[in-house]
Amino acid sequence: MSLSVAIVPVTAFAQNCSILMCNATKAAAIVDPGGDIERILQQVNAMGARAEKILLTHAHIDHAGGTAELARRLSLPIEGPHEGDLFWIQGLPQQSAMFGFPPAEIFTPDRWLNDGDKVQVGEVELDVIHCPGHTPGHVVFYSAADQLAIVGDVIFQGSIGRTDFPKGNHAELVSSIRDKLFPLGDDITFIPGHGPESTFGHERRTNPFVSDHRG
Repeated sequence: MSLSVAIVPVTAFAQNCSILMCNATKAAAIVDPGGDIERILQQVNAMGARAEKILLTHAHIDHAGGTAELARRLSLPIEGPHEGDLFWIQGLPQQSAMFGFPPAEIFTPDRWLNDGDKVQVGEVELDVIHCPGHTPGHVVFYSAADQLAIVGDVIFQGSIGRTDFPKGNHAELVSSIRDKLFPLGDDITFIPGHGPESTFGHERRTNPFVSDHRG
């Protein structure tokens, strides 16, 4: 694999913050730093990695709550999510109060991401796939070389993302999964925002919300 990946569960919601390190250069991206920054940095150091950017799948508090502080502390650029999540970023202080999180700061990404964009982690190139439904600006990061996708809260082992939040859309979410993610291939491993890893093939066969047998 061209990437080494570590998962650091953060916040009371046990959100999977992923650290993606290019093995050739030790450059790393921190994906979805929702909180518990010291724990994230300990893992970066344990890997011998050099953090060079923050990537965001979407802007819910458990995924984005620590972004502004981490970016400031390490002088890191923020890439993602899609601009459809701007209202969630602007609402981070309210989200943190609502869910009992430490105060979260509003930030402006250095780069909004769109479907078909590419992001670099050292020598590794990740494809950006816009997958709305859980939030309107949700994106997925995909490494074809590593057969790996970081899917945020689009799909989980045996489940899919909630769509009862503002601007959620169940039909859009199902379409994102079936029309954009499943065609990547059955053998693709994905890291969800919560819970264990799975593969698109396993979910296509067994997931009660989006499996083939649902028609």
